[in-house]
Amino acid sequence: MALFIRQDEERSQLQKNLAAELQRRSKENSKMTQAPDGVEDSQYVKGTKSTTSLAWVWIIVFLIGAGLVVWLTVLSMSR
Repeated sequence: MALFIRQDEERSQLQKNLAAELQRRSKENSKMTQAPDGVEDSQYVKGTKSTTSLAWVWIIVFLIGAGLVVWLTVLSMSR
């Protein structure tokens, strides 16, 4: 909900006090809450393992497999 106030209208003392109080509360709330980083405290990270030093072997196996599929496709199309 928004209030539209023309520039030539003056705020009452009550409006000024309410605006100041809301700003103060907003600043306090933003200081108290710490946003999660999204990685370390996520539920999906629990029970997972980090990448081992043999990950490069799986990458090479995948590349060889993809190369083999491409080679067989080209070979079958040339006949």
